[in-house]
Amino acid sequence: MKKILVAILTFMTVLAIGFFIFAPSLFEKQTNMIDGEPLPEITAEAQKLHDSLMIVDLHSDTLLWKRKITDSVDYGHVDLKRMQHGNVGLQIFSSVTKTPKGQNYDSNSAETDNITMLAVAQLQPIRTWNSLLERQLWHATKLDRAVTASDGAMVAISTPSHVDGLVLARSKTEKMIGVMFSAEGLQTLEGKRENLDKLYDAGMRMAGLVHFFDNELAGSMHGEEKGALTDFGRQIVRDMEDKGMIVDIAHSSHETVADILKMARRPVVSSHGGVQAVCDVNRNLTDQEIKGVAATGGVIGLGYWDGAMCDTDPKTVAKAVKHVRDLVSIEYAALGSDFDGATTTRFDTSGIVHITQALMEAGFTEAEIRAVMGGNALRVLKQGLIPLKDLPKQAVEQTSETGQ
Repeated sequence: MKKILVAILTFMTVLAIGFFIFAPSLFEKQTNMIDGEPLPEITAEAQKLHDSLMIVDLHSDTLLWKRKITDSVDYGHVDLKRMQHGNVGLQIFSSVTKTPKGQNYDSNSAETDNITMLAVAQLQPIRTWNSLLERQLWHATKLDRAVTASDGAMVAISTPSHVDGLVLARSKTEKMIGVMFSAEGLQTLEGKRENLDKLYDAGMRMAGLVHFFDNELAGSMHGEEKGALTDFGRQIVRDMEDKGMIVDIAHSSHETVADILKMARRPVVSSHGGVQAVCDVNRNLTDQEIKGVAATGGVIGLGYWDGAMCDTDPKTVAKAVKHVRDLVSIEYAALGSDFDGATTTRFDTSGIVHITQALMEAGFTEAEIRAVMGGNALRVLKQGLIPLKDLPKQAVEQTSETGQ
């Protein structure tokens, strides 16, 4: 009998070890996909232009997964080697801390959570299992460790001078990649205003207020109520602007977007998504919302996945860029891939040159392509990362006049 118990315990131990070792990567392989559809051959002209660009991607969810950014793997969408191959200059990594069971674009409850099981399966620190704040701070630690492990290949970005230094270095021979920390929903504040300070101190410089469910700050486009900003949400928007944290309206309900745009004193970003004129789904921006983002001096990060573009063809991304350009100007279009965000795309980050080529084929000028691929995002980052107290007096007066 004792031998049987030992055998059973041994078997259960092996199963548990196998689960913790293999389950997280197997799950990701089934979640972040490349659809395998054919792509055109890249022309020498497109590659030459692409290699000269300063490329900025406003949104990737790579921190959610167990693998390290510095690991070279053959699944998912983003890692250091593939960013280098794709000539990425600055990548913003977002922190996903909670997603609802049965996640969809239409209506989700805030009562369930898929990420807790993932945190346990990945053997994250125990403090992250039951605290959304600690889960987000862990993601900040992961990003910091990746920067250290990269041996200079990646550098943390948290100030305008960091942005300037990165651009200068990349204009020479140093092709390091800037990385910045952001949030996919501030449910991580756990209702406490002071927790925003903890996230700022951990390096966070951009944040969306909501993700796939309504929270204490605002209504989500995918929530049950889809309501407006709460009083707490308004306070956090003000605090973010004061600190030099960029407000991201991705996933926000139409009421919340309208409230943020009305009160904004700083550039507002939609970090990842699409436009309804090209792909008519609820998470994409209406023409009125595009105009509202432009009025703040912000940018719209356009994604490459099927849910944002209604397909994965790079030509459709060019159509979305054209719509933004024709509606408000090229200076408000940018990239927001949503790589590694449980998405299906036509290519991973090593293949961003396909966007460059699609824009060329659509007739965009070199100046327009440079703006979309990174120039516009850099402008907004440099403006938005300045704490309000450090802005020139005239600029403070202007932001006070535009915000309500």
